[in-house]
Amino acid sequence: MKTKVFALCAFLGMTAFMSSCTKEQLVSTSEGNNVIEMTEKNAPGTQPIAQIAIDAGFSELVSALSYVDAELNAGLVDLFLNGTDQYTVFAPTNQAFLNLYSALGVDSIDDLPADLVLDVLLYHVVEGRRSSNSVVPKKNDKNITTLLGVNFTVNPQAQITAVGNTANIAAADISASNGIIHVIDAVILPIN
Repeated sequence: MKTKVFALCAFLGMTAFMSSCTKEQLVSTSEGNNVIEMTEKNAPGTQPIAQIAIDAGFSELVSALSYVDAELNAGLVDLFLNGTDQYTVFAPTNQAFLNLYSALGVDSIDDLPADLVLDVLLYHVVEGRRSSNSVVPKKNDKNITTLLGVNFTVNPQAQITAVGNTANIAAADISASNGIIHVIDAVILPIN
């Protein structure tokens, strides 16, 4: 009996050690592209946030960043590509953007005012590296303060309640060199 308990404890200990050492991260985009990155748990990845977004096919998000950079000289692409500060990005899928365009009756991000798009983008970003265990609460809702200065809440089921709508965290803890990405299934809106 002692040997069975010891073997079980040893197995559980080894499993816990292995899961804390490395982590496989998979991002599936709406185009069917996959990006897999192996990193140490919660350690910075090798690519910056913007490069992961480009490589993983988040073309609508990249277009939104490029649009506000061109129209407002916001510097977001450079910040997320070359910056060293750490951020957590709640990255909407391409389908999330297409659903938003359909709901608003527009064809693309360029049909919206650039200052509004900038506010929406800043509502998807939080300062610091915030892995899922610090974003998704075990119980009760958790308030998250964004770079826009407006909060949204996350519940234990990984659902975001924003000012204007809701979204679900579809994939979490994609580690970048300058932060963490959580993929969400809707563009969250800081407006009613």
